Amino acid sequence: MTSNAQAAPTANAMRRALKRARDGVTLDAAEAAVLLQARGEDLADLARSAARVRDAGLEAAGRPGVITYSRGVFIPLTRLCRDKCHYCTFVTVPGKLRREGHGMFLSPDEVLDIARRGAETGCKEALFTLGDKPEDRWPEAREWLESHGYDDTLSYVRAMAIRVLEETGLLPHLNPGVLSWADFQRLKPVAPSMGMMLETTAERLWSEPGGPHYGSPDKEPAVRLRVLEDAGRSNVPFTTGLLIGIGETYEERAESLFALRRVQRAYHGVQELIMQNFRAKPDTAMRGTPDAELEDLAATIAVARLVMGPSMRIQAPPNLVDGRAGEFTKLIEAGIDDWGGVSPLTKDHVNPERPWPQIEDLAERTAASGFRLRERLPVYPEFVRRGEPWLDPRLMPHVDALAEPDTGLAREDAPVEGRPWQEPDEGQLASWGRTDLHRTIDTEGRTADRRDDFDEVYGDWGALREAAAPGMAPERIDTDVRAALATAADDPARLTDDEALALLHADGPALDALCRIADELRRDVVGDDVTYIVTRNINFTNVCYTGCRFCAFAQRRTDADAYTLSLDQVADRAQQAWEVGAVEVCMQGGIHPDLPGSAYFDIARAVKERVPGMHVHAFSPMEVVNGASRTGLSIRDWLLAAREAGLDSIPGTAAEILDDEVRWILTKGKLPAAIWAEVIETAHEAGIRSSSTMMYGHVDQPRHWLGHLRTLAGIQRTALDKGVEGFTEFVTLPFIHTNAPVYLAGIARPGPTARDNRAVTAMARLLLHPYITNIQTSWVKLGTEGAAEMLRSGANDLGGTLMEETISRMAGSSYGSYRSIQDLVEIAEAAGRPARARTTLYGEVPAERLETAHRSDGHLPRLLPVSES
Repeated sequence: MTSNAQAAPTANAMRRALKRARDGVTLDAAEAAVLLQARGEDLADLARSAARVRDAGLEAAGRPGVITYSRGVFIPLTRLCRDKCHYCTFVTVPGKLRREGHGMFLSPDEVLDIARRGAETGCKEALFTLGDKPEDRWPEAREWLESHGYDDTLSYVRAMAIRVLEETGLLPHLNPGVLSWADFQRLKPVAPSMGMMLETTAERLWSEPGGPHYGSPDKEPAVRLRVLEDAGRSNVPFTTGLLIGIGETYEERAESLFALRRVQRAYHGVQELIMQNFRAKPDTAMRGTPDAELEDLAATIAVARLVMGPSMRIQAPPNLVDGRAGEFTKLIEAGIDDWGGVSPLTKDHVNPERPWPQIEDLAERTAASGFRLRERLPVYPEFVRRGEPWLDPRLMPHVDALAEPDTGLAREDAPVEGRPWQEPDEGQLASWGRTDLHRTIDTEGRTADRRDDFDEVYGDWGALREAAAPGMAPERIDTDVRAALATAADDPARLTDDEALALLHADGPALDALCRIADELRRDVVGDDVTYIVTRNINFTNVCYTGCRFCAFAQRRTDADAYTLSLDQVADRAQQAWEVGAVEVCMQGGIHPDLPGSAYFDIARAVKERVPGMHVHAFSPMEVVNGASRTGLSIRDWLLAAREAGLDSIPGTAAEILDDEVRWILTKGKLPAAIWAEVIETAHEAGIRSSSTMMYGHVDQPRHWLGHLRTLAGIQRTALDKGVEGFTEFVTLPFIHTNAPVYLAGIARPGPTARDNRAVTAMARLLLHPYITNIQTSWVKLGTEGAAEMLRSGANDLGGTLMEETISRMAGSSYGSYRSIQDLVEIAEAAGRPARARTTLYGEVPAERLETAHRSDGHLPRLLPVSES
């Protein structure tokens, strides 16, 4: 049902909305709410408009006149749940399960028995259905998981998905409820698609007593929308939809559709929308609520089609209508193009009273409306054909075995049999592509200023412009700058947020005064020496599908500038660096879809075996999370394994701005700020130190810089309180705009101004005091004069010689890829200061290393050839 207190639209309003639908004009939410109430001839008119849009979409997809379904089995992994939805009969309690002779979860044997029987009957989908995080509510669920060796429900889901893939060949489609970004990283390698119904964005149905979702933490609309966004950020083909008739108004239903459209515009990851009609069930709080009517469902389908457009796949479960003459036809006429999952073997465990139609009967009813019924896989054909980054390489053999290569639909006669689920190429890195990019980026440059999938891979640029607009507006600052300067000079730890913001906006004489105060504090804390490190950057691959919109380094494997180094090449470069006096290699790479989580261990080990004395500073928090999710290890266990393999410290990159308001404009799929902090804190507690960074000057504002610096200071303060050393330094990273996608799309600023650079450096010195004492400036991004000016504004470190650098150079930095020791000494002298070499942890450099470095001036006499094995 919908809320009773609703006035019907006027005849004029209905006529106008129907005309706009016929004319193909974009509807707004108010018009959609009107059309949701279309009945009789108005509904027929609406349906004709929707059907035209649907048919155009099927034509464009290369399957005109086809309605799809997925043949599968339903695996109710657990019927326990921490939520209390007032209409649900799927969920039960531990006592009832025990009385019926069931465990808290299906056992592995029970899961595989269902899957094997499904494979024998030609099914290709294993739909995992389960409650949200039952261990958070039921001790019995946690005890079962612990006794079987699983940390949580999702660990068991992951394990069972792998066994289903390997032992039966069915493709898992996972419906585990609310997931975090990190959860998606864990589960994406084991399932080609996932899902979770949005149901509604009407918050009152969740927050008010008596509402259908009251008492259910996972049904908060904002939480569920965040799940849809995280699925898109993670490139997971995702199924979602609405449950209509649970008390929402037509306006609220329209708002829900527009919320789904916003998510789809931003990420293009929703593979289908389910329009599900409420059916009351006995023994529930909503047993007396009327069922959603057929015409209500049809109108919702039609409006969803018009709002979402021709490329969206829209489904209506065929078992939730009565099957009387014309009912299936009505849904097809309204604009559906899919019937969803249909099982010849298992019941619909969520709606057990509603049996599935026979597939042959469904085909006949579909044909009666002029359409052909075709089987698809749980992952839709569009995503099968897109491949990377939507499908993990470990799943590709499983999907390819069941899919028609030309259409992406299911091969109905394909044998369904288990196949190994394993890391690609047994974890070995192979050399290929433009492996001389570290040298030729300075001589030949990049092949093109942007990838040819620029308009698709990063999401919807229009939606991003709207999201970025508030952050681009200047702020009015009323705080007295003179008073703030006085506080900074007296005790920077006492700076309030208002005072700090005023100083971050300082200009002219006030900025000069700020930089003098920061420089004096620098002198008091670390002295006059300007430190530097003889190091080599090794970017072992630039293949990456994360979708960072600021990054010009990332390439697809098919791009002309793409490359991956072999383990021998990585070790060769480390050895070359050692021969010219390096004490460190800094190693980072793209999130290559074929790179196993254990490959990072191999990279660290290869360097240590070749050059045992080299400090391995490697793997950003994003790489750590990628490695952990691919190996199935916790972040802590992965870091400990990496340390055992040779990792000494990690770079605090991938931070950008630690404010998700900014992060989700800058990047499509990178880790959220909270997970970055979790990785860093876990590393510190495990005895692995890190640097810290901030990239600024894009779509950010000084308030974001302040929040970022406060966060870093808080992390370090907590570490020191625990007796943990934590951060080694803070590195300022001015945004290089030239080839950055977010700048080429007209969204970002052209990098920070000279004023911004001075203010950020000075305020980093003040706001991080006394917790982080080393402030590093970047000659790569600022050049000689710019770096010298930062040394006069509170910085005390110049970073490294680098020897090679491709990330900033690919973005358009014009300051080269390396600096000799003499070059760095001259930058320090330009600031009126002496220079001194250091180690990664800011210790003294051994005499032998100093002598070797000075003989070569800290740079390479030759570069590696283009290709090596």
